[in-house]
Amino acid sequence: MSAGGERRREPRPGGERFEASEAQARALASGVRLRILRVTLDEPLTNREIAGALELNPATCLHHVRTLVDTGFLEAQEPRRGRRGAREIPYRATGRSWYADTPVTGNGMVEAFVAELAQVPADRTDVTMARLGLRLPPEELAEFRSRLAALVTEFHDRGRDPSAEPWSLFLVLHPDTSSRPRD
Repeated sequence: MSAGGERRREPRPGGERFEASEAQARALASGVRLRILRVTLDEPLTNREIAGALELNPATCLHHVRTLVDTGFLEAQEPRRGRRGAREIPYRATGRSWYADTPVTGNGMVEAFVAELAQVPADRTDVTMARLGLRLPPEELAEFRSRLAALVTEFHDRGRDPSAEPWSLFLVLHPDTSSRPRD
């Protein structure tokens, strides 16, 4: 807390949106890699700790960690001594993935969302879900997209309060293929 009693928020890394390279887009197309970025967002974790948190084989996890490091989405921190004095390298998400424009072609985000949601205890009553079908003219759809983007960006840019409970939001706006188009 600051001298005035307010909680300090960790600043978000500033950045401009950028077109992801092919390697960066492939890195972000993996649900496992997205989950690695999520678990390393607030604290640096070693490969062993990441593998344990995500129930992955450490060798498989290391492959994904190296891919994220190579593409700039994860960075190695200062080495530390782990169990039995072994040298371990903790990794932390850089926050750059937020600014990467990638083609929406894979199911990586959906896979990460489903895996994370499956870990939420069934007795939690504070999970909010909504599903909405819309029919908006192009100008209203553009307004809807713009307002959603502005709201999400506003909360992203506020930073993270390390003492607050972490929450996750998954939002998709897509053409509804279950409805018949109007003539």
